[in-house]
Amino acid sequence: MPAELDRLDLKILDRLQIDAGESSSEIADHVGLSQSPCWRRIQRLKADGFVKRQVAILDREKFGESMYIFAQLKMSRLSDDARERFVNAIQDIDEITEAYTLFGDMDVMLKVLAPNIAWYQNFTFRRLLRLPGVEDVRSTATLSELKNTHRLPLPEL
Repeated sequence: MPAELDRLDLKILDRLQIDAGESSSEIADHVGLSQSPCWRRIQRLKADGFVKRQVAILDREKFGESMYIFAQLKMSRLSDDARERFVNAIQDIDEITEAYTLFGDMDVMLKVLAPNIAWYQNFTFRRLLRLPGVEDVRSTATLSELKNTHRLPLPEL
């Protein structure tokens, strides 16, 4: 835990993870502070970069049927320029919601939001296999979502 964070800071951060739309007064009630000191702490936590941004989490089911598919990519050796083109390309594809480099047999893992398997098959051939350096794609389709959270576990709450 960073030394500059105390127990109240951690409580505030956890509360922000639960609902960043709460007012500083509501957060203060939850963490046991008065409104003004709580507001100042929130502003400091934001200024110090502990809060990157505040967003709305949408209910994807309201937008129709969809599924997550994890695509693991095998990459060829890329020049710095090709690597940059690859990263920029995946940044520009909205259906790729997360991307990670990997240790092991495969090099990159993508989390893709797909409306259905037929769409994903087309996406694989028309988008993924055309990305710079992609040699192979192995995919795992999800059946159901058991847990989905952006909430980081904070120490000693």
